[in-house]
Amino acid sequence: MPETDSAADSWEYSLYIPQDLRAVTVCRRTLRLVLTLHHLTHLADTAELLASELVSNAVLHTKGPACLRVRYRDGLLQIGAWDADPEPPEPPGRLEELTDAESGRGFALVRACSDVWGWQPLSRLGHRGKLVWCELGAA
Repeated sequence: MPETDSAADSWEYSLYIPQDLRAVTVCRRTLRLVLTLHHLTHLADTAELLASELVSNAVLHTKGPACLRVRYRDGLLQIGAWDADPEPPEPPGRLEELTDAESGRGFALVRACSDVWGWQPLSRLGHRGKLVWCELGAA
């Protein structure tokens, strides 16, 4: 097996999106392409679901710009959605308790399908905001 440089195995992409629900589809398709180019197609289905939930929340529940951020480092795929609202997201409920709910399942899905998730304050483009992120192990 050839030796690889860990710096060469690390990468990050950012896709700035308008406040438009059609951006969710653009993010999903872009993410699949990025994962295919980096030979991580085995993560694509779960990663698309997670990105869709994070980006949908950024577009639906905040005003202003948003951004999908995808980062790979040390065998971890981190998917994040930045938005211009500095308020923390609502904590997720338990997925099994939300089966009949008409909304509120997004972060519960993120928690159930990712290895870890969180949020942090983050400013971009001169806007205060937050990054809501989750991670998947690539193994």
